[in-house]
Amino acid sequence: MQNLTQDGQNLVNSLSRRYNLSFDAVVHMLIAVNNGNGSMAQFNCPELGGGGQWMRGGMTMVGDMFNYGLKSTVDNLCNELANGLANMQVFMPLPKGSKSSNQWWPGDLGQPFSSGAQNSTRYAIFPNRLAVEVNGNVTVYDTLDNNIGGISQQQGGNSSLTFSSQYGTIAVNTLPIVSGAGSANSNTNNQASQNNFVAPPAQMAYTTTPEVQTPQNLSNTASVDEVIQLIEKLAKLRDMGAISDNEYNSKKTDLLNRI
Repeated sequence: MQNLTQDGQNLVNSLSRRYNLSFDAVVHMLIAVNNGNGSMAQFNCPELGGGGQWMRGGMTMVGDMFNYGLKSTVDNLCNELANGLANMQVFMPLPKGSKSSNQWWPGDLGQPFSSGAQNSTRYAIFPNRLAVEVNGNVTVYDTLDNNIGGISQQQGGNSSLTFSSQYGTIAVNTLPIVSGAGSANSNTNNQASQNNFVAPPAQMAYTTTPEVQTPQNLSNTASVDEVIQLIEKLAKLRDMGAISDNEYNSKKTDLLNRI
């Protein structure tokens, strides 16, 4: 585990006393919030009801679905941890390029104009380059003439990553590889990839907003995992612009009511 600074230790000790949690439990949550860039967290902490998820300004889910006091505790704790991460040096700095360092991409890329993380994947966007880290392995892609607007991830590794550009939704694994896993094949794929991206985009018929189908047998016996998976799919459709925020919130509420 990355070592805490004195400020980090003071923060954890203070929150441990105020929320009546062990030092290790608060550190566990601190790492989860840090891994989510201060805006989300996935955790499994016995003192906080086991597995759960937190999103800043959004929903908080805990193992005990109807324990609203526990939800409030998790939400408040994660918000305070996120504020601490934003306003002080909580962790001791690590060497650039190390797996847990905030700068995990190759140093010659400079500073990204956008970065983020989802599950076990981190990404950083640079001019003409996209760096992706999956389970500690970093791959750098040539983004050609794409103007990357956002990264999304299905379940899995690099092959499930997509990004939006002026040409539509593009799979990351179709980009030429500059360095990292599979770079030996980048030259053979380079021309084909360029041809794909510089070609005029095909005309697309306008369609109505896709409906998110929920299982007909979802009832009061539905597991928390089933609901979380469906809500994650809804969130991805919302992030892609396929459904509006109002539609997402309405369907999310409906799913939660079916538990």
